[in-house]
Amino acid sequence: MKKPDGTEDLPLLGYMRFNGADYKPKRDDERLGAQIKKIFNLMQDGIWRTLPQIETQTGYPQASISAQLRHLRKERFGSHIVERRYIENGLYEYCLIVNKKGRHKDGP
Repeated sequence: MKKPDGTEDLPLLGYMRFNGADYKPKRDDERLGAQIKKIFNLMQDGIWRTLPQIETQTGYPQASISAQLRHLRKERFGSHIVERRYIENGLYEYCLIVNKKGRHKDGP
C-alpha cells in the first residue's frame, strides 16, 4: 500500500518465516515482524545509513538491524538488494534497493 510520500509498507505478513535455535513463533513473530517492517519502511528510500544511524531512527539494537537487513535479501522476505560499503574503522553503511517485481511467490 502506497503512502502519501510514495513509499510502501512492507507487504510481508502472511509469508514471513523467521527461524533460529531459540525462535518461538508465538513469542517472536509479532516482535520480529514489527522490526523488519520498521527497518524496511525506513530504508526503502535508498539513503545510505550506518547501523548506528538506523538504531537511532528505529530504536532497535544494531545486532537486530543487521539480522533484519540479511533477512530482506532472502526470497521469503522479498529478495531485496541490500548494498554495503566500507566507511572506516570497521564501520559500514547500508542501502536498500527494493525489489518491486520479484516479490515472494506467496506474497502480494
